[in-house]
Amino acid sequence: MSGEGDAELKRFAEMKAYFEKRIGELQEEISRLKTFLEAVDATLAEKSFKRVEIPKPTLPPSAPPITVAPPPQPVGYEQVVPLKTVEGVHLADLRIGSADLRIIPASGMKFDVNSPPLRAFLIGRVLEPMQAKDGEAARAGELAPEKILSYRVEQEGNIVKEISIKNFGDERRLLELKNAIRWTFRRMYERMASTA
Repeated sequence: MSGEGDAELKRFAEMKAYFEKRIGELQEEISRLKTFLEAVDATLAEKSFKRVEIPKPTLPPSAPPITVAPPPQPVGYEQVVPLKTVEGVHLADLRIGSADLRIIPASGMKFDVNSPPLRAFLIGRVLEPMQAKDGEAARAGELAPEKILSYRVEQEGNIVKEISIKNFGDERRLLELKNAIRWTFRRMYERMASTA
């Protein structure tokens, strides 16, 4: 009888350990989802403002049409996306290539490399898990090893000079990265502004 009781206690202890582990995993996932939801909310708030359409001045018929050339794009990058606060403060430029991207802080922006939005969120909860997932896919033969996501943070002292991300993957992942980067830089700016 005591043998059956011991086995039952052991089963309950294993169940308890499993439940605690699972609850921890789910809480971590909820936390990550809430962070992404904040980024989506911020983007929706920014995009929901209605822009006033300013009518273009009409030129007299004799005047030749004016053509404005688009600003030159850096060689090798298909798109440059300015990262701004909702108020329009320029935080950084996101330069997107076919397989990599670079984040370059705007002139005068001094983002601390140890700031929690960068270290704990962008690196700890976004980039490192993506890199680990790619590593697993490479080990399973689903991804070429040279296609594994990698990142590098260039700094001068404690100040971020550039963040480069190679092999970001597909469009879905690029969108996830853009939202996470935008949220990170806005939060770093808010922290910087509150301590200034």
